[in-house]
Amino acid sequence: MSVRSKKKEASFDVIVVGGGMTGMCAAIASARHGAKTALVQERPVFGGNASSEIRMHICGASANMVKPNAEETGILREILLENKRVNDYYNYSVWDRVLFTAIREQENLSMFLNTTMHDVDTEGHRITAIHCYQMTTEIEWTLRAPVFCDCTGNGTLGFMAGMPFRTGSEGRAEYHEPHAPEQPDQHRMGNTLLFKAVDRGHPVEFVPPKGSYTFTEEQLRYRKHADAKPLFGVLEAENKADPILDNVDNTTKDMVFDAYCLDYGYWWIELTGEKADIIEEYEDIRDELIKCVYGVWDHIKNGGDHGAQNFDLEWVGMLPGMRESRRMQALYMLNENDVLSNRVFDDAVAYGGWPMDVHVGGLFNFDNPPSFMYAFPGCYTIPLRSFISRDVPNLLAGGRALGASKLAMSSARVIATCAVGGQAMGTAAAIALQHGCELSDLPSQYIREVQQQLLRDDCYLPGFGNEDPHDLAHCAQVSASSETPGCEAINLLSGVTRMVDGRSNVWQSAPLSEGLPSVMLTLPQAHAVAQVQLTLDTNLSRPLKITMSPKRQAEQLPGVPPELLRDYDVVLFRDGQEVARRAVRENCQRLNRIDFGNVVCDAVRIEIRATNGLPAARIYEVRVYGSEGGQA
Repeated sequence: MSVRSKKKEASFDVIVVGGGMTGMCAAIASARHGAKTALVQERPVFGGNASSEIRMHICGASANMVKPNAEETGILREILLENKRVNDYYNYSVWDRVLFTAIREQENLSMFLNTTMHDVDTEGHRITAIHCYQMTTEIEWTLRAPVFCDCTGNGTLGFMAGMPFRTGSEGRAEYHEPHAPEQPDQHRMGNTLLFKAVDRGHPVEFVPPKGSYTFTEEQLRYRKHADAKPLFGVLEAENKADPILDNVDNTTKDMVFDAYCLDYGYWWIELTGEKADIIEEYEDIRDELIKCVYGVWDHIKNGGDHGAQNFDLEWVGMLPGMRESRRMQALYMLNENDVLSNRVFDDAVAYGGWPMDVHVGGLFNFDNPPSFMYAFPGCYTIPLRSFISRDVPNLLAGGRALGASKLAMSSARVIATCAVGGQAMGTAAAIALQHGCELSDLPSQYIREVQQQLLRDDCYLPGFGNEDPHDLAHCAQVSASSETPGCEAINLLSGVTRMVDGRSNVWQSAPLSEGLPSVMLTLPQAHAVAQVQLTLDTNLSRPLKITMSPKRQAEQLPGVPPELLRDYDVVLFRDGQEVARRAVRENCQRLNRIDFGNVVCDAVRIEIRATNGLPAARIYEVRVYGSEGGQA
């Protein structure tokens, strides 16, 4: 007797495959900008490498605060702030719920968890549909759309559609990259399993599971673990040059070896496999990594005094995080020279700042440190062209599969950089659909529209500012009840919503203890106002992340950032008379949008009643939109 499978079909405007932070931000952005969107995720939870299954904390352009004020904002920041509101003790189960809720409650967005894409339909070079199997419901789905976003990490959607891709390193001659090998090679970064340990307050024995590997102190001498001698001291004692951080300050070194502690580790428990295709080897690598994790912990517990007598394993991952596999052949391949020169592209839609971080050889390469890191000052931008397939015109690809050389990808692959790239992809997809344009042929005015929409949605693009023609605040006169030197009210119209090059770009009042402050924008003439938008301060020089690392937890303050306005009113005036008022209470977000319908007014005043702890009020930007400005 044959078994009849359950088959269903659905159509969307945009389909995003892959529910890591890249895919989540892409899907949310697409849905918010009017595209009926589907998010297909093969795992039971969202978050990818940042999920409860892998638990890598989210790093980005600030390089763990080595580069102040470079933290990513936009949808990623929104999610992290919500997590901080409800999850002050870094519980990954709560984090799963925060991510789930962000997708589940987003209008215009359908989610398919536990759903694996296994085939792709194409017509010519275009993708027309994907075929998926949802394990929990036993449904075979055929999902159709005019635009697709590959956020699988491995570039799986593009690969199935025949998208050209790259693996390994380009030779130096191709892009004249200073750190590229002379000849192309297939060396790749590997996969890692993380673990979490806790101090029980009394001695805890550890008996390694059968099959665990055994490691010696000599074998791990370049991989700092627990209270072992610091790696840099080992290199100095052996009179060996530091190949990881040549000419890099100690702050950056601290960033690189962040995970070297008893409680949380270790990124260097990494294996690259032996075959040409690291994806094909995933299961074998996982099996070997399990032996390695327990072997390293056995060495820490039983292989000498590492200060681990009272420590006990609390959690060990079973799903390895991947660093490198395929990279899409895009309209433009981001390369090392773009990164080192902090290049600002005309079609910039995202940015990065993490050092070029090239892992080499894996754990069993005992004679060398686990990573070569090439640090650089500042941030670079990533062009829209690097997210658009060269040969599949209706495909965007992001995350570590974006169009980049190996060296550029080694910086752009970190989760926060991938997430802001995802938001750019979703925004560009929706805007292209609105105008009936092919992604690869977006006119320059629509690329500017994408950029201005990203800025309006609280993303940061180095070298760009608010030039939104719909923002009525551009022509407003600004006054405040009080202001502090360097943080005057006129900064509300600077067009930049963070400190850049020493300029604060923020308005800060006198202390609230001296009287409740306010700031007013007077329009040149009366106008029907539909929405007032505020960008507030969350202190982009302080960490805000879900993490298992006690060190990174200790760097954070409890609760939401104290700089955030908590309670305030937005008041509209006409001819000096109040015509509308909206109260905002218990705010915990950086980007605030207050809707008014269409109220004719000639002035907007923000009256601050309380912050989340800072003695003074701080606002980066106030925008004012009429009905013709549309909904963000």
